[in-house]
Amino acid sequence: MTRLVDDPATFSDDMLKGFVDAYQQYVVAVPGGVVRATQTTPGKVAVVVGGGSGHYPAFCGIVGPGFADGAVVGNVFTSPSTADAVSVGRAVDSGGGVVFSTGNYAGDVMNFNQAVDQLRQEGIEARYVLVTDDVASAPANERAKRRGIAGDFTVFKVASAAAEAGYDLEGVQRVAERANGATRTLGVAFDGCTMPGAKEPLFTVEPGHMGLGLGIHGEPGIEDRPLPSASELARLLVDGVLADAPEGAGDRVTVILNGLGRTKYEELFVVWGTVSSLLREAGLTVVEPEVGELVTSLDMAGCSLTVMWLDEELEGLWHAPAATPAYTKGIVAPADAGQRRQSVDVAATEAGPVAEQADKDGLAVAAVVRTGLERMAGAMAQMEEELGRIDAVAGDGDHGRGMVRGTSAALAAANATHGDHAGPSTVLTAAGDAWAARAGGTSGVLWGAALKAVGNVLSNTGRPSPEQVAEAVRNGYDALVRLGGAQPGDKTMLDALLPFCEELSAATGRGDALSAAWDAASTTARAAAEATAQLRPKVGRARPLAERSLGTPDAGALSLAVCVAAVGEVLRERAQDSDSAAQGPQEGTR
Repeated sequence: MTRLVDDPATFSDDMLKGFVDAYQQYVVAVPGGVVRATQTTPGKVAVVVGGGSGHYPAFCGIVGPGFADGAVVGNVFTSPSTADAVSVGRAVDSGGGVVFSTGNYAGDVMNFNQAVDQLRQEGIEARYVLVTDDVASAPANERAKRRGIAGDFTVFKVASAAAEAGYDLEGVQRVAERANGATRTLGVAFDGCTMPGAKEPLFTVEPGHMGLGLGIHGEPGIEDRPLPSASELARLLVDGVLADAPEGAGDRVTVILNGLGRTKYEELFVVWGTVSSLLREAGLTVVEPEVGELVTSLDMAGCSLTVMWLDEELEGLWHAPAATPAYTKGIVAPADAGQRRQSVDVAATEAGPVAEQADKDGLAVAAVVRTGLERMAGAMAQMEEELGRIDAVAGDGDHGRGMVRGTSAALAAANATHGDHAGPSTVLTAAGDAWAARAGGTSGVLWGAALKAVGNVLSNTGRPSPEQVAEAVRNGYDALVRLGGAQPGDKTMLDALLPFCEELSAATGRGDALSAAWDAASTTARAAAEATAQLRPKVGRARPLAERSLGTPDAGALSLAVCVAAVGEVLRERAQDSDSAAQGPQEGTR
């Protein structure tokens, strides 16, 4: 387990602080991650890698000359936020543009695509390359759905070398995409990993067995098998990867035998002895292989085999030297040879529009919004462990912690608007931005977008009618569909939110008071959330483990149902207060 922890909630921040201090000759911290300690050469394309913490040396450990220009660092197993990615991208840009690259995970895809859009709006050219090397996570005809695991390393290395060699933005993107198309990985787990502060691992493997096709975020394998000998495991990995070789692949490859955090190097070397022999028997020439821990999963016991088929260009870029805190190849100029950064300015170039100030009614509605967020934060704190347990059945177990961070950040941002004459639209926008920035991950970006979409419909002045509230909530739902691409039935939070929206619209349309309509919709949402136990996930990290998730409700749908119920308590209390006072606006408008 992860034993050395001060506060589990700040584990990633504490880790990054120590890392930067230890390797200050290579890196400096910026909001959202780390960048090289030296200025980016004017006109050079900057390569920024990233993802959640828990994978060291990936991602911050490969920042340095010859490798990445920056790394965006999220919470443990959680995608960094759009704001984090934009911050790191701004810091490293020197006029040549930015190429982001991450593994193919829903939260990363949403947050980094939004970062690309935002940087372009600011005048910084940006591109995004996904890594999809995990052969176990989707069939060959659905490669775009595959996860990115240890193949991240080969793609990141080649892209970074191309940028160092002076390739332009399109050239770096082209090479990175070709490296991804030439890379395949298969992994196994002998035991699960434990989140910082947790008492139990995210999954366990029966003694004498292993999980085939694991993920690197604590996801269990897709199939359990008896534990083989080292030689038998080598053959299993080699056969599995070579069976998925790219069409027209040549006979020169580079190979990574990667430890996942708790597999000794000596064990890996034993496996490698057979792997290398099998690859030669298959007619392949192995070029500068790597054996060791490069993309880990906290303290998971296991290993993976990555093969990248080489052409002349890819081989030359793989040979290129690099010097980072965790990886060295060849000889490069000393890390302090360039101009060291004196300060890092990552501020946006333009301020946002000034929000309309609230009137008396708007201030009263904003107070209800703040109280609702407070109740949501309290409910998520109570459910953190249970949501994590549910999420770990077929995912990475981070949902509870992410919801706590998101609701806490949203509440703090909402409270910070007090005294600024902020109405509900302003409060919800601030809360949404904070939720997305602090929680990261898929749920962070989705909840942040939903709150902002609700706020876009509401005014900062006056009191919204029940029908207007229903319209605002539906606008939040529509924003999630546009951003996430999921649909009802995919086993996501939408499966609870759509029934909630439909019941809220129907009840307010009948003339029901808002508190009564919200209560009815909350009951519907909870039932719908529980019913997701019978669904198979079609998107996200749980998709490769769809069968395993049967019988367990979706953590996102359940947390949404609990959150709307918490808001319902506030509306009900306000309605009761209004009835008792027998004055002011009718309860139905509150």
